[in-house]
Amino acid sequence: MASNESPPPPASLYAKREPIFPKRVSGRYRNLKWIIMILTLGIYYITPWIRFDRGPQLPDQAVLIDMAGRRFFFFWIEIWPHEFYFIAGLLVMAGLGLFLFTSALGRVWCGYTCPQTVWTDLFILVERWIEGDRNARLRLHRQKKMDFRKARLNVTKWIVWLLIAASTGGAWVFYFTDAPTLLVDLFTLNAHPIAYTTIAILTAITFLFGGFAREQICTYACPWPRIQAAMIDEDTLMVGYRSWRGEPRGKRRRGGDEEGLGDCIDCMACVTVCPVGIDIRDGQQLECITCALCIDACDDIMAKIGKPRGLIDYMAYTDEKAERAGKPIKPIMKHVMRPRTIMYTTLWSVVGVALVVALFMQADIGVTVSPVRNPTFVTLSDGAIRNTYDVRLRNKHGEARPFQLTIKGDPSLEIMLEGIKGNVVMVPADTSKLQRVYVVAPKGAVPAETERTGFRLWVEDLESEERASKDTVFNGRTN
Repeated sequence: MASNESPPPPASLYAKREPIFPKRVSGRYRNLKWIIMILTLGIYYITPWIRFDRGPQLPDQAVLIDMAGRRFFFFWIEIWPHEFYFIAGLLVMAGLGLFLFTSALGRVWCGYTCPQTVWTDLFILVERWIEGDRNARLRLHRQKKMDFRKARLNVTKWIVWLLIAASTGGAWVFYFTDAPTLLVDLFTLNAHPIAYTTIAILTAITFLFGGFAREQICTYACPWPRIQAAMIDEDTLMVGYRSWRGEPRGKRRRGGDEEGLGDCIDCMACVTVCPVGIDIRDGQQLECITCALCIDACDDIMAKIGKPRGLIDYMAYTDEKAERAGKPIKPIMKHVMRPRTIMYTTLWSVVGVALVVALFMQADIGVTVSPVRNPTFVTLSDGAIRNTYDVRLRNKHGEARPFQLTIKGDPSLEIMLEGIKGNVVMVPADTSKLQRVYVVAPKGAVPAETERTGFRLWVEDLESEERASKDTVFNGRTN
């Protein structure tokens, strides 16, 4: 007989977010996080306003991504589009550095210097300043009725968050143009719409990510928690709980020595300070960002009950096994300096040295040759063959320079410049110039069996006698 009962609803695969209200904590790791926050935010907000004199006709902003001029300025360093390998090298170094620190200290990047962590810390600081510490914020959150006080505190908090978020987006656009000029244009409504759009998007992202999403970004949106598993091993130092010392948990008085109890008094201090809301005593978890605030909280409790610090501490899996067996643990440097970290450090150093060498080998002139392919060649009325090339000449000097163009290879090939008599072209200061160049081979000069003739285009700065060259080919036969 069929049952009339409806089947139970399917289980939800999504757990509703429980807001986390971390408690304020003091200690060496919290102080380190404050220092890093001040340094990173200070660098981010102040850098666009630093001036650096590069001479006439060049921007005096120390760090500038000049999209219009297609260049990147970093104090005395100037990167042109054809030197993108510098940016690629820096990205490789950043990746290797991330691998190195993760292999040595776990998710230390996430816990201390990740922008999401830094701005979330700042937003929590504002929230604590306006609404109070953890208990006060919990009471406000659990208050169902929206009275004047709750509305006032929420609106005040959101206004401060928006101001921080807007300054974050504003600081970003200052890296792409002269900061003082753009600041005036923004307030006089004369800035480009792209500037306003960028600020609006970054403001919204910072406001939502730092104010509301918080640990959800680290847990669900960021791929690094899942990648880090390949970066760590049993010698990686990570935040852990010494369960063999702390268990079984139980309440105790200061200096007490209740038989059978461990050092952990189950005060939940490590949980209430955690910005991602986990209990480190349950072991390593994907959500843990290795911020070490639980270490500060636990050390404070241990000091109050007269127990040694380190119930929660940075430790490696090999240390755990050694301590359980009553054996001495490895020195910290043996955990940090091991084959994997040495390999990452070596690769990082090699890339860095290569970039420095390439930086000092930068030439002040350059040339790029692009053969015109439509048509590949033209047969003139006298039977000669002409190829066309677009030659980009780069002059990194602070004044205009005369560049002489010559070719080396088949002696029958002749060079002509469009719109210029002779083979000397003036290139403006600190810029590039696109010059149309024709190479002509007289009739009969190229053997019938040859369809592509290689040659080298030379460019010489007639003032400094610097030279640059580019190899290319001449297409067509003249027989």
